[in-house]
Amino acid sequence: MKGFLYNLNLRRCQSMNSDCEENVLLLEDDEGQEHEFNLVYKFMMDDNEYVVLQPVDGDEQVLFKYSQNEDGEDFLYYIEEEEEWEKAVDTYQNMLSVEDA
Repeated sequence: MKGFLYNLNLRRCQSMNSDCEENVLLLEDDEGQEHEFNLVYKFMMDDNEYVVLQPVDGDEQVLFKYSQNEDGEDFLYYIEEEEEWEKAVDTYQNMLSVEDA
C-alpha cells in the first residue's frame, strides 16, 4: 500500500522485559495492537532517514521512510514514489555489499 501513512507509535521495548532485545521495536498500529520488529538497518539518503525492519517472527524485511515530529513522536511511511523506492533499495543493498566486503 504505497503512499499510506503507517502512523505507528514507534518505541523501543521496555528494558524491564527480560525477553526484549535491544534492537527490537514495538510498533503500535492504528487499532492499538502491538507488533515486534527487529531494527535491521537505518540510513540516510537525500536528507531523509530510512529504516529496514523485520518482524520478530518473520523473514521478510520492510523498508520505511522514518521521521520524527517536533514532539518527539516517531512515524513510519510507505515510500510513495517508485523512483525514491528504487533508489532507497539500491542504497540499502549497496551499503550491505560494502559491509560484506
